[in-house]
Amino acid sequence: MKETALHPKHVALDAKMAEFAGYDMPIVYSSITEEHQKVRESCGLFDVSHMGEITVKGEEATKLVNYLFTNDVTKMTEKQVLYGMMCYEDGGVVDDLLVYKFHDKHYLLVVNASNVDKDFEWVSKHNTFHCTVTNESNYYSEVALQGPKAEEILQQLTEYDLNLIEFFHFENVLLDNRIYMVSRTGYTGEDGFEIYGTHQEIVELWDRLLEVGGDAIAPIGLGARDTLRFEVNLPLYGNELSKTITPLEAGYKFAVKLEGDPFIGRDALIKQKENKTKRRIVGLELQDKGIIRHGYDVYKDDELVGFVTTGYKSPSTGKTVALAMVDRPYDKLGTELTVEVRNKRKKVVVIKKKFYNKNYKK
Repeated sequence: MKETALHPKHVALDAKMAEFAGYDMPIVYSSITEEHQKVRESCGLFDVSHMGEITVKGEEATKLVNYLFTNDVTKMTEKQVLYGMMCYEDGGVVDDLLVYKFHDKHYLLVVNASNVDKDFEWVSKHNTFHCTVTNESNYYSEVALQGPKAEEILQQLTEYDLNLIEFFHFENVLLDNRIYMVSRTGYTGEDGFEIYGTHQEIVELWDRLLEVGGDAIAPIGLGARDTLRFEVNLPLYGNELSKTITPLEAGYKFAVKLEGDPFIGRDALIKQKENKTKRRIVGLELQDKGIIRHGYDVYKDDELVGFVTTGYKSPSTGKTVALAMVDRPYDKLGTELTVEVRNKRKKVVVIKKKFYNKNYKK
């Protein structure tokens, strides 16, 4: 099993460790609920060094990225970040990712840890353009600093005015006399930063952030990372997006520019939009006692009409809620359905799928 450069730090902090995407990762340090609330109310520090980084460089780098990516990179400015997907020809998702634009001849694709090899193979396979594709995942480490006090804490390590970094933009910033790539992005619904550097640089930064943050900051495991993203309807590949779930079915059409230049999967997605999706992801709220989990079946009377993609008792609201793929016409707000929980049918009702409002700094 792989280990990130921060692995000894997690072990020293007595984190509960488990395998995730081939890495031995911290799932929880104290409790998921406690860590979740720390991020919502103050600040949390995540090790996300397991994420993958693929560079695309060359004369036709823009053409290759735009051909693979559902969003329109031709309209990006330098040092902007854009969210979107890479799709198969049938519209299913290869992966969802962030594209970082340095300039027209240099892009960085930040991909999901579980998909790094598959994504690199996919990008390389379609590189019929004048550019080079390099998997640099082994050379980067990354931390995410998230929460309403993230900027205040990070500002203590730099003279650069972090307020100048706009939402979904990045800069090279001098932190404690070392240059890091700092982007105003995240996976929690809170303001914050994702910070890239060499392995040793990130280890040093981890220590310094916990030091200057004091009681305002805490290390956060992957357990709370999942509950945080889930509450604000941010997808997890393999749950809300997959080879068999398209971006339109998942409800992320804002990241799919069907009217722009052709990209792989565009024709299938145009047809799906014209014919209207036969199913879509919705929010569910449990009316009975219990917990809804990923993979549970959803019913209308005795008809199987869907499945749960993610489910939790929401730490921010106290309600037991879920994201679920549900067939039309049972996707309408207020529709009463049931979910099979341990061989028992539990009552649920369709609600809006954003269970908590994002607090981004825009």
